[in-house]
Order: sequence, then structure tokens, then C-alpha cells
Amino acid sequence: MKKILAGLADIIFPRRCLSCDNLLIHEGDGPFCLDCFNRIGFVRSPLCIKCGVPFKGVDQKDHLCGECLTSKQGFTIARTVGRYETTLLNCIHRFKYQEDIGAGKILGKLMAAYDYPGLKISDYTLIIPVPLHAKRLRERGFNQSLILAGEIAGTHGLPVDFMTLKRHVYTVPQVSIGKKEREANVKGSFGVAETAQIKGEKIILVDDVYTTGSTIKECAKVLMREGAKEVAVLTLARAV
Repeated sequence: MKKILAGLADIIFPRRCLSCDNLLIHEGDGPFCLDCFNRIGFVRSPLCIKCGVPFKGVDQKDHLCGECLTSKQGFTIARTVGRYETTLLNCIHRFKYQEDIGAGKILGKLMAAYDYPGLKISDYTLIIPVPLHAKRLRERGFNQSLILAGEIAGTHGLPVDFMTLKRHVYTVPQVSIGKKEREANVKGSFGVAETAQIKGEKIILVDDVYTTGSTIKECAKVLMREGAKEVAVLTLARAV
């Protein structure tokens, strides 16, 4: 019966690629057509063992990048699924700016299933999404990081906490300013409502895109300062 219902659903609502919107022909296809899947720049070794930035030379070993050697990052480790380009860029724009929550849930499942070098989601105890300010949340209507975090948490049986980490300062969108301005823009913008909720926890901090890292570094710094044992960062995509 389930197969019959699924077949009828495919006839009435044919499955389409999450990126290019072309029809998916073959039964068992994932959310992407073959062309779009092949365009995903999955981030794998060699990469920085700290921030996860990929290195160009395929014959290199994983090691610390120059930035991680010379400056503190705030987080314990950061990893991402793929590069913020082509397929993932299209999907994230569909999710965030076309308000396609279903696409966001599929992307969250992709994050939950990915094999991150040097990081196991099951080693952590709590998942926290990067919060939006209340004004931004009203404007957008949803927090994209919470939707991604919910899918990761549900897959791995971990609790998700979207109430403890707060963004209490409204700032201009990070996308509209440069790297140095981004750091200043988010400095002091986040706080923890109840330190007991994160004390001693091994936290996965979830966001959609790692660009300069200013936002997630500030969040991680606050969580560590308020008693978290570790803070790992997971993002769907990274601008590199």
C-alpha cells in the first residue's frame, strides 16, 4: 500500500531536483539530479584540523591552517558539508529567501548524514542553532539554523536547545559588510539566558553558511565562557 501511495504521489506531485527543479526520473534518486549532485563541492580531507577550511593540494595531510596557527577561533572544531557555490548555493537561497521549509529539512538531513572528517555528531550532547534577533525572526518568519539543527538532532537522538543562546543586539546583515566590519558588528551581540543549561555540555553549534566565521566564533566564545565543555561548529556550506 505504501508503494502504491508513493507512486500516486509521484504522479500527482512529480519529484524535482532541489537545485535546478528538473524532474527526477529514476526511482530512488536523492533530492538532486545527477548533474547537480556532481556539482556539489563536498569538503573532505585535506583540510585544517581546526576550522575545516579545505586545502587545494590533494596530496597534503590535514594540518592547521595559517589563521588557526596565529589566532584563537573560539570553537573547538568546525566542519561543513560543501562549498558555498552552484548546487548548495542554489538550495540555500531557495530555503532562506524563497521560504522553502521543506528544502531546509532535506538540507538538514544531508547535514545529519554527512561523514565529517575528525568529527562524530554522536560524541556531542546538545545541539544549538545560531539564533536570530527577534526583529529579524519576525521579518523572515523562521530561523533557518533551527530547522537544520532540528533535523540533525532528530536523526541522532540529541536534544536541541533554541532558547538558551540569545541574540540580544539587532545588527545590520553580515552579507552587506566586509570581514573586519563583520567582527565588530557581532561583538557583544549574543548572550546566554541560563548558564545551567549549557554547563559541561559538548555542544554542536549549527548555522547554514560559514563565510568569515565572525558570527559562529562569537557564539562559540560566549558558550565556552558560560561553561560549555566543547563547542563544535557544523555548517551546510562554506565560502572558500
